Amino acid sequence: MPVEFKDYYVTLGVSRTASDDEIKKAFRKLARKYHPDVAKDKKLGEEKFKEINEAHEVLSDPIKRKQYDELGPNWKEGSAYQRSSGPQPGRTGSSRRQPGDDFHFEGTGFSDFFEQMFGGRGRSGFSPQGGGADSEPFGQSHGSTPGRDIEGDILVTLDEVVNGAVRELSLQSNDPRNGQAKTHHFKVRIPAGIHEGQRIRVPGKGGEGSGQALPGDLYLRVRLAAHPDFRVHGADLFYDLDLAPWEGVLGTTVKVPTLKGHVNLRIPPGTNNGLQLRIPKHGLPKGKTEDPGDLYVVVDVQLPKNTNEKERALWEQLSSISTFKPRSES
Repeated sequence: MPVEFKDYYVTLGVSRTASDDEIKKAFRKLARKYHPDVAKDKKLGEEKFKEINEAHEVLSDPIKRKQYDELGPNWKEGSAYQRSSGPQPGRTGSSRRQPGDDFHFEGTGFSDFFEQMFGGRGRSGFSPQGGGADSEPFGQSHGSTPGRDIEGDILVTLDEVVNGAVRELSLQSNDPRNGQAKTHHFKVRIPAGIHEGQRIRVPGKGGEGSGQALPGDLYLRVRLAAHPDFRVHGADLFYDLDLAPWEGVLGTTVKVPTLKGHVNLRIPPGTNNGLQLRIPKHGLPKGKTEDPGDLYVVVDVQLPKNTNEKERALWEQLSSISTFKPRSES
């Protein structure tokens, strides 16, 4: 199946020499417009956000970006394409390609280009139970071979982590018996509290078995979608809050976004740059019997880049009367 090259720089609207900060800002601007939680047109927003998230994941990672830049549109001729059909780390047995190993997903949130270059889509191998195309389990009739397990990635938003979801997926593969394309449509439940890297098992949706043998399973690895406001560390969320210098000095009350809506947060007087303010239980769920993680608001005091004459005079006046000595010896 032909796979189209994705120009991630065009997707984010940045140049190929864009800095990390420019890529971050471009992603945030587009994500705030197309994120499924805020987009006016949910269907269009969802499709656009998938493209934006994928581009950000590659261009914000120095290793992925270097690999992407080196291969360019000729990516199929490079090592990344060859790796997509090679052995999988952490899996046992042979993983040489078999008839029917060409898989195409819809609804997981990642393009075939991303999966073949950076992920594991379309890769097949031995099942965790020891089955596979090169083994014949006890009791299996001769000439019948169980289907291979296959793996892919699934993009999960933070809202889905909090509330859970049911996703409609389709999987297209080549039938090993006649070489014709075969499409399966099914639903996958994403449980609340799922975390990055966790695998969702979909029984019987892997490679076709031969003879009377059962098909393999589909394993979907969870990849958390980048969020325009929050960074994720385990079950905790981190939010960068910009403050004016006088807000840090005098204190204030600000409205802070959370995954459950906005909350008012009191900023105490004398709040310094880098201080983390904790909002308990506003992070991601951990499990049915555990409290959710926390939200940490990280203070980032912003200095004005430009001042007019009146503002500069006030700063100079403050400088002359202030007793604050940041470099004084303790």
